[in-house]
Amino acid sequence: MAACGLDFGTSNTTLGARIGGQPQLLPLEADDTTIPSAIFFDFAETQTKIGRAAIAAYVAGTEGRLMRSLKSVLGTDLIDQDTLLQRSRIGFREVLARLLGEIKHRAETVCGHELTKVVHGRPVHFVDGNDEADRRAEAALADIARSVGFREVSFQYEPIAAALDYERQVTQEEIALIADIGGGTSDFSVVRLGSGGRCPADRARDILANDGARIGGTDFDAALSLHGIMGLLGYRSAMRRAELLAPNMLFSDLATWSKINFLYTPQIRADLVQLRRDSASPQLIDRLIRVIDDQAGHRLAMAVEGAKIDLGDQDDIQLDLGWIESNLTATITRERLHRATSSLADAIGALSRACIRTAGLQPSDIGAVFLTGGSTLLPNVRHAILAAVPEARIVEGDRFGSVGLGLTLEAAARYG
Repeated sequence: MAACGLDFGTSNTTLGARIGGQPQLLPLEADDTTIPSAIFFDFAETQTKIGRAAIAAYVAGTEGRLMRSLKSVLGTDLIDQDTLLQRSRIGFREVLARLLGEIKHRAETVCGHELTKVVHGRPVHFVDGNDEADRRAEAALADIARSVGFREVSFQYEPIAAALDYERQVTQEEIALIADIGGGTSDFSVVRLGSGGRCPADRARDILANDGARIGGTDFDAALSLHGIMGLLGYRSAMRRAELLAPNMLFSDLATWSKINFLYTPQIRADLVQLRRDSASPQLIDRLIRVIDDQAGHRLAMAVEGAKIDLGDQDDIQLDLGWIESNLTATITRERLHRATSSLADAIGALSRACIRTAGLQPSDIGAVFLTGGSTLLPNVRHAILAAVPEARIVEGDRFGSVGLGLTLEAAARYG
């Protein structure tokens, strides 16, 4: 079958197709069916690497440029802009095309035939509160998909795709809240599900409500970075001039995956030199300058992301930052993570309650809550969602595969 389901995520990507009549996620990097949504431009070898290989090349200190969280540029003006690669420039559409084109090629190699039709996953909202920008984001992703060889392109909301995957295990009719909390967005659907994965072509009457917001795991990373790490680099430190603090923007950009590479410019370097002159704690700004000079922003972001994950089952961790300054460490506690991200978790909880209200239901009407997406592992996110439906049965989905499998089912229904 020439159809597939493609879950291009902010942090990770999967692609599925029917093999032997069954939906399967295809291995995209060795035996792994989940590949990090990362691309590395290797300047020495003038080639690109994707996924874990891209991250490994960056961590090894290979001269080049790592780009992650590329899905975040959809719906922003950046999608039609370009960025510097050594002595040349490349547009963000081309960057996305290289990443998705290589993923498509690997999938075709595995399944042994060309993939020409795709159901692309998409969040309920690429952009909050801007329908026109949302439409442009979907159109841009469709154009990129066609540019890499897909001749028929359609979309499905990611939580609806997850619902289709969950429905295969449902034994009786129920109403479920689907919670897909990923790297870039939080998406909810309230869906009426039946037994046996009936999956008819038109499920409109079974979809009772959808809602979503641009809140995801990368926002939790940024909040933890600002409140747990950036103080060591001068965040909110005093300036020599009374009552002034170091400007937030540099630190905010360094904490945001999709903005890190924009800090590696001569103008930013000049701004940092001036900031050091004006700072009452220049030794802190020296650390910030070292991170920027070494183009180590992604290394810092990955360290924070790892700390966030580890705090899911540890009360505190010691983060080794000796690569910035000898013997530099940061103690990060679960309590600090919760404080730094409480407003984000609260917003996700409010979103789940709003979705239920939009469906015209009470929390007690929800029979099950289906959790998927890596950020459902965060304790305060789980608590916020489950508090909205205290009587519902909790069902754990494949955190990184449910959406891709559901999109594969949808592709079979639409194109089979």
